[in-house]
Amino acid sequence: MTLTVLHNALLFDGQSPDLVDDTYVVIEDDRIKEVGQGGVVPKGDQVIDLGGQVLMPGLIDAHVHLIATTADLGSIGNDPASLTAMRGGRIAEGMLQRGFTAVRDAGGADWGMAMAIEEGLIAGPRLFYSGRVLSQTGGHGDSRPRVYDWEGCQCCLPSAQFTAIADGVDEVRKAARTELRRGATQIKIMASGGVASPTDPIWNLQYSEEEIAAAVWEATSWRTYVMAHAYTPEAISRCVRLGVRSIEHGNLIDRASLELMREKDAWLVPTLVTYNSLHKYGADYGLPPVSVAKVDDVRIQGLEALALAHEMGVNIGLGTDLLGGMHKDQSNEFVIRAQVMPEVDVLRSATSQNAKLLNMEGELGVVASGAYADLIAVRGNPLEDISCLDGQGEALSLILKGGVILKNDMA
Repeated sequence: MTLTVLHNALLFDGQSPDLVDDTYVVIEDDRIKEVGQGGVVPKGDQVIDLGGQVLMPGLIDAHVHLIATTADLGSIGNDPASLTAMRGGRIAEGMLQRGFTAVRDAGGADWGMAMAIEEGLIAGPRLFYSGRVLSQTGGHGDSRPRVYDWEGCQCCLPSAQFTAIADGVDEVRKAARTELRRGATQIKIMASGGVASPTDPIWNLQYSEEEIAAAVWEATSWRTYVMAHAYTPEAISRCVRLGVRSIEHGNLIDRASLELMREKDAWLVPTLVTYNSLHKYGADYGLPPVSVAKVDDVRIQGLEALALAHEMGVNIGLGTDLLGGMHKDQSNEFVIRAQVMPEVDVLRSATSQNAKLLNMEGELGVVASGAYADLIAVRGNPLEDISCLDGQGEALSLILKGGVILKNDMA
């Protein structure tokens, strides 16, 4: 048993809008044993004085792609899987250094990467992975160009590391069961057109209601859920009616579909930073011209959608969805959201709210007795100026994951 004590902290617990000063946290192995205020500092094997810095839960990103090592998703399969995994490991390490101690991978990462992180072979955040995304032929996950004809097994496609092409109820069921067998913590489907795919317009509805319902049934049978890529009100509403729990992006959402989401207790996970980054330099990082042309179809409305969702009290998670060299912009999501949301609500989305979305309520995203000791200490007050979290983790003086100190600038 190892005891680590952090004291003289200004505490944001992941929920309360008020910071608590002169706080101490006692960590036993990988869990928080005690949270207290004032008085005598408890003894421990290691005692760290935070000097009044803000101590808060480790950040959670609910929409990443660790193997999206280029913005041209269709080319990922041209490289050996081993090389892609090594590059993905570097992406994971960067996320951890930015204070993200847990992430939900929305397509591509698998059991092998999760185990590599768990065993310490890769320095990365806790990984909740979807495995391969499920897409119909010609859907957002089908990266083949129009002139590409392949009549053989879909597993031989260049995009097979990222996508499972499944058409019809039976194929959707089998694809979902395959990913769940491989350890997926949730199932991801493509339910509308998207930016990074070459042949589908944004407004395109994808998967029949029967196919979506089949994916939901399979996920529910494993006591988990479906997350769906969807932009338009029609795509979003049909998914939510059929039991999809988490809507990804949702840039073109309207009041009626938000009301339905609130009624069904569904989640919206906007990913605003990716559109800003794609607009600025997507082409430089490999985004094909046909995709560059689609970015502005959804970029401008994204912030308006977030503001409306927050106004209506819909569950909001925080995601980023960055690709290739744009992963460095991950923490800029905080600054963008703070334009239309109070800083405390942005921080809740990235901590306690995302933990609830991941079915890890009370274990991640909070500083509380019994929770995992995933913690960061911040120079600056993100509740007053959230931009201190931007960048590559320069303002973070301490990072812990599971009680293990990964960065310590307090010495």
